[in-house]
Amino acid sequence: MLTTQSIFDRYQEVRARFPHVTPRRDSLEVSSLLAVADQVDAFVFDAFGVLNVGETMIPGADKRLDQLREHGCAIRILTNAASYDRSGAIAKFKHLGVHVEDDEIITSREATLQNLSAGLWGVIAADSDPLSDLPDTVTRLKDDADDYNKVDHFLFLSTANWTSARQNLLEKAMQQRPRKLLIGNADLAAPRDDGFSVEPGYFGHQIADLVPNQVQFFGKPFPEVYDLIEATLPTTAPERIAMCGDTLHTDILGAAARGWRTVLVTQDGLFAGYDTRPFSRQSNLFADWWLGRI
Repeated sequence: MLTTQSIFDRYQEVRARFPHVTPRRDSLEVSSLLAVADQVDAFVFDAFGVLNVGETMIPGADKRLDQLREHGCAIRILTNAASYDRSGAIAKFKHLGVHVEDDEIITSREATLQNLSAGLWGVIAADSDPLSDLPDTVTRLKDDADDYNKVDHFLFLSTANWTSARQNLLEKAMQQRPRKLLIGNADLAAPRDDGFSVEPGYFGHQIADLVPNQVQFFGKPFPEVYDLIEATLPTTAPERIAMCGDTLHTDILGAAARGWRTVLVTQDGLFAGYDTRPFSRQSNLFADWWLGRI
């Protein structure tokens, strides 16, 4: 069972795989994002733990986004969720009741698929995922060891139907014949209504421990998703972009490495119920600002 401490500790263990960031010395507490809106031209939001927990919108999140738009700030949602295609991501936010324009959403799945090369891809995805945005040359990986052996590369999008037996098949195949493995969601875990779900990054780092230099991670804190965000904000200086997230090693580290401002949101996500300051001191990761909810 994953806990805040075990997730944090694992992020620390794999920290060498993350971008380098110049440490800050402390964070300033603010009452709401409106308190810093004059210093920011574009707010970029993580989803889980900031706008929603599981399938439930965090109270006031939709109102705050509208207020920031009225203030003249651009809004972007940057999610590491790779279990569904772009249309699925748009549908999810509409179902939650969060007012988000279609062009305000960027997903780690988009960044991952831009890096597919030729060959037969073994895909780890939810059974409900139609894979309609993937090439025709894909094989869904389940319980047949031959499928793992015959593919040229691996693409890990979702843990929805993943099992320890399937992870063992993947590890064995990678050790016997190392191949490219793309992880479409770099998160180790995500906050849900009943605890934390295990995400593709968790299993990807297990493979990277065994087979170095073959695993590539996409999503925060890795650079490709920031390229996509900045491409939609061509006239906005990096220091006028603020990333709002609940996780030090993904949301805060990745954005700080990019030269963005950062906001740690503490009440509902990874650090719910905890004082975040000891975690920041241990990891030497401090956001510019922190608050309970946006």
